[in-house]
Amino acid sequence: MTRTLALELAVQDPAGVRIAAEIGAARVELATALALGGLTPSPGTVELALAAAADGPEVHVLIRPRAGDFHYDADELAVAERDVRHAIAAGAAGVVIGVLDAAGRLDREAVARLRDAAGGAPVTLHRAIDVTADPVATLRTARELGLRRVLTSGGASAAIDGIDTLRALVAAAEGAIEVMAGSGVDVASAPVLAETGIDALHFSAKRTVVAEGGVRMGSASDGVGGYEVTDRDIAVAIRDALAGRDR
Repeated sequence: MTRTLALELAVQDPAGVRIAAEIGAARVELATALALGGLTPSPGTVELALAAAADGPEVHVLIRPRAGDFHYDADELAVAERDVRHAIAAGAAGVVIGVLDAAGRLDREAVARLRDAAGGAPVTLHRAIDVTADPVATLRTARELGLRRVLTSGGASAAIDGIDTLRALVAAAEGAIEVMAGSGVDVASAPVLAETGIDALHFSAKRTVVAEGGVRMGSASDGVGGYEVTDRDIAVAIRDALAGRDR
């Protein structure tokens, strides 16, 4: 019998939450700036996403104070801790975090601080695990810290390229912490990844909307720049590709 696989959709707005509900996703990871790997969404975005979720998917809020690496200074950690508290107080089901130390290992103290700020709500370790030297050792640390799950591409840019490490992570988890695969998941790779024994599959199903404009804004190379939205057709296609495993 094919095991049930939880789906998590990475979204940036209430529209994305509604698409997640339509495809039967168990959760959404709510963020902004997915083109940068995701940053903490605004309080207004959290509020409206929760309203859109209603009886649908759980909303788990990404807590990432800036783009770049995952080694944060005292001010950035203070911001992250407050963002965790605000997200949970607003009604989020959980948070998604990740902090590394100066040597590139999981920062036990900082992660414990953010875990505690969540007040017992489920905490997911995000893809900071994928830039550590030993993802399997990092998973074991996350397990010891009592985190609920890890989101990982198996240390590769795309999850399908880290499939051997994903299998090793599933084995190391021993059912005590969930392993959720994500990054570059599409119709072709989703069923293959599902067969590794992972507990959940994370994907964004996004497309880029290009804004036309002749005046350059910030560092965007194409004028005002583009932005990404959740594409319903892509999300449905990935769900259906996974459903095809049962046929």
